[in-house]
Amino acid sequence: MTKFVFANVDELREFMDKEVITTSEAIEIIGCSRQNLKQLVDHKTLNPIKSTNRDRLFLRKDIEGYKKKR
Repeated sequence: MTKFVFANVDELREFMDKEVITTSEAIEIIGCSRQNLKQLVDHKTLNPIKSTNRDRLFLRKDIEGYKKKR
């Protein structure tokens, strides 16, 4: 597991803005449906870093890595 360390809140915000993406952004990058993305999560192919009732958050590198493997 990768460990991230931030010197201050601004570094964290910058990281979140650039490297953390929503379900909608992940769907756009991969080029799949919302249902297909849910199946990838259910089968543990992709792991969100945060899940709520309404959305999931992913690391951009995980989504882009999956796209390259496809």
